Amino acid sequence: MPIDDTPCPLCRNLGSWVQGTEFLLCRECRGLFRHFRHLPGLEQEIARYETHRNDVNDPRYQAFVAPIVRAVARDYTPNHSGLDFGAGTGPVISKLLSDKGYRIAQYDPFFHNRPALLEESYDYIVCCEVIEHFRSPGREFRLLKRLLKPQGRLYCMTDLYHSWIKLRDWYYIKDPTHVFIYQPATLEWVRRNHGFSSCRIRDRLIVLLNP
Repeated sequence: MPIDDTPCPLCRNLGSWVQGTEFLLCRECRGLFRHFRHLPGLEQEIARYETHRNDVNDPRYQAFVAPIVRAVARDYTPNHSGLDFGAGTGPVISKLLSDKGYRIAQYDPFFHNRPALLEESYDYIVCCEVIEHFRSPGREFRLLKRLLKPQGRLYCMTDLYHSWIKLRDWYYIKDPTHVFIYQPATLEWVRRNHGFSSCRIRDRLIVLLNP
């Protein structure tokens, strides 16, 4: 695969083009990033998100986010503070946790733009179908790490790429706002280089622990 001089937005190393796609594979962190020439414009990005009119009362939507809700309820009590980072147009995780008495704030640069929330700290942060939208994942993970209290947890959900998947045909890259795709090795790189003490992966659910 030919090497391109565009740096990986996570680790700043070089990547190689994946044939038949708009993505490069980073040689260092093994992340897959959409070349800057193929990134959606801001208006296109917002319009795409606005099509996600997810009903927080939809049982199918609730079932989809259930792994994060169960994990938070297992690890924390309603007395702990949480942040729904990238809550989007239908913050179903916040709704389900609030129904259980949990205190969780919503932040989203487009739909819940409350910068003051980024000056506080939290026992846990949830990012459901968010990290694949990070144009600058290195910067975003530094922010998320800073927002966590000691022993805090970052819960993410995303679809991971594996070597047996034919990338050019994979449904997940058909969404133009999915600009950074992770492999398990990429998440281990995040853990190691952003100072998390552990990274646990179970299907789509990823849990990063702050020391």
